[in-house]
Amino acid sequence: MPGHFCLADCDVLGFDLDHTLCRYRLPRSARLIYDSFAQYLVTEKGYDKDLLNLTSESLDFCCKGLVFDLEDGNFLKLAEDGTVLRASHGTKSMTSEEILETYGRREWKHFGAVSGMLSRSAKYYLYDNYFDLPGALLCARIVDTLDRHDKQKKYDFWKDMVAAIQHNYKISAFKENCGTYFPEVKNDPDKYLQRCPESVKKWLKQLKNAGKILLLITSSHSDYCRLLCEHIIGHDFEDFFDIVITNALKPGFFSHTPNQRPFRTLENDEEQEALLSLDKPGWYSQGNAIHLYELLKKMTGKLDPKVVYFGDSMHSDIFPARHYSNWETVFILEELLGDKVMVPAETESEPLEKKGKYERHLPKVPCSVSEQWGSFFVDSLPGLGNAEETLVSTWSCKCISTYSTIAIPSLEAIADLPLDYRFTRFSSNNSATAGYYPSPPRALLSPEESVPMK
Repeated sequence: MPGHFCLADCDVLGFDLDHTLCRYRLPRSARLIYDSFAQYLVTEKGYDKDLLNLTSESLDFCCKGLVFDLEDGNFLKLAEDGTVLRASHGTKSMTSEEILETYGRREWKHFGAVSGMLSRSAKYYLYDNYFDLPGALLCARIVDTLDRHDKQKKYDFWKDMVAAIQHNYKISAFKENCGTYFPEVKNDPDKYLQRCPESVKKWLKQLKNAGKILLLITSSHSDYCRLLCEHIIGHDFEDFFDIVITNALKPGFFSHTPNQRPFRTLENDEEQEALLSLDKPGWYSQGNAIHLYELLKKMTGKLDPKVVYFGDSMHSDIFPARHYSNWETVFILEELLGDKVMVPAETESEPLEKKGKYERHLPKVPCSVSEQWGSFFVDSLPGLGNAEETLVSTWSCKCISTYSTIAIPSLEAIADLPLDYRFTRFSSNNSATAGYYPSPPRALLSPEESVPMK
């Protein structure tokens, strides 16, 4: 049946690492990422020292799916048709009147390019994953400080921001202990990383025992990948995967041809010469999906082995795996957890000491909804005065149902299911909520459907 998706039908399961297999302790890692960029800008580029002071309330600004208009210093939340739903100049929210005056009810001028998933441009930047997101708050605060000194017409600090990102995340930074980010995670991994739940480890083994080929494909370099995997899975983590690909430079891994992006072998985490093809399982660097697929055909003995890829970034994982490789995709969306704090009706009146037993099992909400930006999934169109509110889907929400097979809050959410469990997939003829497991976000349900748990 085309409306269903089942892991048992897949020959190969591929996993992204950061925020997919490896979950972070989000508020802490967000602060660390913010600090690592801010330190560099203040000490190396002479930016205002005040940027180093961060209150936890200000992290509310960080919301996935924002687009930063680099020249205007504005952050935008877009509807599925490209209309601006909310906006801020620096950290300061714009009013409905200001939004309508600046953007009208038209498609935002760069929407055509953004919706083709090009998040790198001289004009805008798309924030779609937790590694980037704290940078949005920093950029917004830079706009605020520049405005305080002198109202700008155009902003051109983005090149410095790129330098800060490269300084902290470049391939040699882990080894050289440079920047703020890697030295800090190395020093205290437990502070930032959540260990892989036993249920997920068991599930990975179960998949291997069922004859599935398991891949790890991450844009992190091999030394950082090893630190993460040993910490969250254990020293035997390589036994879980047939092929490990680090420094994969996604989305290029999917979109580039083999001669643009050959695989390389590694020795002591140093990349070696380019390979003309991929002949056997193992640990590799860089590479491309075309050569990988040739090897998967050999390993499975099938002409078109079925691959599913799990990832948390629409831009780097989900869109390219679907669009270029035609793989099935499972979108890891922690925002689905922010929805789940529903207290069962019968415990509401219980004394506090009894409540504890239930509340202990509540997921630690890593991504409570941003007060400033509202729901990741829907929003109302900016209206004037007391105009009737019209709720519309966000562009981020539309991308999920367009490019993912299913969306889940974490691997743990499906680890206990039988491998032949049939998920309802997103598809054009299904409702917009079909592919969410275990349940759709409440924001997408009509009031009749979102009844509190009884």
